[in-house]
Amino acid sequence: MQLCYGLDIGGTKIELVACDETLAVCHRRRVDTPTQDYAAFVQAVAALVEAVDVELGIAAHAIGIGLPGVVDRASGCQLSANVPALTGQRVGHDLQQRLQRPLHIGNDLQCFALSEAHGGAAEGYPSMFGVILGTGAGGGYCVEGRLISGANGIAGEWGHWTVPATLLAKHSLPIFDCACGLRGCVERYVSGSGLAFLHRHLGGEVSDAATVIALAQRGDDVASRALVIHRDLLGHALASVVMALDPHVIVLGGGLSKCEALYRELPAAIAPYLFRGVRVPPLLPPKFGDAGGARGAALLARQRSLYRLHSREGGDTAP
Repeated sequence: MQLCYGLDIGGTKIELVACDETLAVCHRRRVDTPTQDYAAFVQAVAALVEAVDVELGIAAHAIGIGLPGVVDRASGCQLSANVPALTGQRVGHDLQQRLQRPLHIGNDLQCFALSEAHGGAAEGYPSMFGVILGTGAGGGYCVEGRLISGANGIAGEWGHWTVPATLLAKHSLPIFDCACGLRGCVERYVSGSGLAFLHRHLGGEVSDAATVIALAQRGDDVASRALVIHRDLLGHALASVVMALDPHVIVLGGGLSKCEALYRELPAAIAPYLFRGVRVPPLLPPKFGDAGGARGAALLARQRSLYRLHSREGGDTAP
């Protein structure tokens, strides 16, 4: 049996899944992410891979890794808002040196979209946009099952579009700096941590989105107001995605994707910001849940490995 490993690097955890030839997940393991110490990060990834090799009694023939942030394609250096230790480091090069086996690096959010486009919630749709609402906010765009990463590898980075000044003024919100280097990024307001910020801005003391949602369900006024603002800002941001890319379906991921009310309320929050006659695409929960990003990284590794094999044999298969 040939295995591919997929690793999803997040702001709180590193998850590895082992997938067989059919992309079925046959093993999962996760560890905490060292976010401030780069040497500890590299060691954590290597130790995780080596531990799974031992547990399965077989080494994967290829490894895909979904990293948060973007890579400067000239220098190979990473920029990561959610894992600061990676910023300025040649992460792909260093992990390749440490692991000494075929390694394929992608963006973690794009890997989520790729997974949901292949056998996931977006299977059968001509195009899809995967939206992550977790520690941060971002996504990926697939057409006919093919990931569109763009010239700089940043296609789908809607979380770093700027919230319009009119919307900030409407809700009396300040302009916040973002770790990416820009100001007023959508991510700061509509991610899970953004929802918690909105609650604190309104006078609450909650530090996580799940508690805000629970309080709102119990009728708490401050939490309910925070959710109203959150839905409006998120609705505007996703309307912009629809206007720019016109996907046939949107699949939600990340912690907030578990909130059932989102699927009921978001269409009405998106619609006012679209042209008349433009329909809101279906909004679907992810099929693979927390494993989506890691499974997408494994799929990325398999696709690129097959492409290189065909290239050596004179084939013309596209990656």
